[in-house]
Amino acid sequence: MGDTQAPERLPPWFKVRLNTSKSYGAIKSLVQSEGLHTVCQEARCPNLHECWGTHGTASFMILGDTCTRRCRFCAVGTGLPGTVDILEPMKVAASVMKMGLKHVHVTMVNRDDLPDGGASAMAATVRAIKARAPECSVEVLTSDFMGSRDAIAAVVESSPDIVSHNVETVRRLTPRVRSRSTYERSLLFLRIARELDPKAVTKSSLMLGLGETRDEILSTMDDLRAKDVDIVNLGQYLQPTRNNIPVQRYWTPDEFASLREAALERGFLHCEAGPLVRSSYHAGEQYESFRQNLQRARAQRA
Repeated sequence: MGDTQAPERLPPWFKVRLNTSKSYGAIKSLVQSEGLHTVCQEARCPNLHECWGTHGTASFMILGDTCTRRCRFCAVGTGLPGTVDILEPMKVAASVMKMGLKHVHVTMVNRDDLPDGGASAMAATVRAIKARAPECSVEVLTSDFMGSRDAIAAVVESSPDIVSHNVETVRRLTPRVRSRSTYERSLLFLRIARELDPKAVTKSSLMLGLGETRDEILSTMDDLRAKDVDIVNLGQYLQPTRNNIPVQRYWTPDEFASLREAALERGFLHCEAGPLVRSSYHAGEQYESFRQNLQRARAQRA
């Protein structure tokens, strides 16, 4: 099936309020002064002004700004990455402390050029944050590490509060949308993470609007629950540049609400679903909600 042209106008529910508050300026200056990267900027996230300006949060992206894969949905640059900055974990931890964050989201570019895919750098970043800001919960969103159990173990053993890896889309569309990634390998990652730490909190996210059907989304939810995934996020894909895959359709807020109910019915302890939802969207609030839901679930099982 060939690509179709995306609609020229966004639906009315995509209005995003810009926020250039003091918090927004402070985070922008801090990121620039430390030479850090954020997925907020690199992926052209529509929630950047809300997160930086209103919530005072950011999603740090480690291991540079160049990815070794060329996924058709992503705006992050592709090519041969530079050398690894061994001081980056300390820089991220220092920034987290300066920002006074209670929850931090750390993601990464794919680094297939590295023997461990960058797992040791992610693990070092988690440990550095926990050392400098022990009251801050840490969520990591990693690559699939090509399915390496040792690499996944390195991250899990650093004890992040949430281990996240995105399936991104439904099984049928994965070869068309993702580069050097497979649906089954993503499920494998989530299964291994659960095996390595049965108490770990696992999470995954899907983009909608790439041509998937509701039944395919529900089937993907079932696949994730079969791997005992705790949290799922559902958001609308937006074409970041003309070079990326076009939007096939816009799912409505009511449809997202219905899918959220379907996710909770399947046993997910938390689901964030909506047009502007992204992997890191309201991550701190998600974690608190998850903890409350987990406590209730354990009480019911007792």
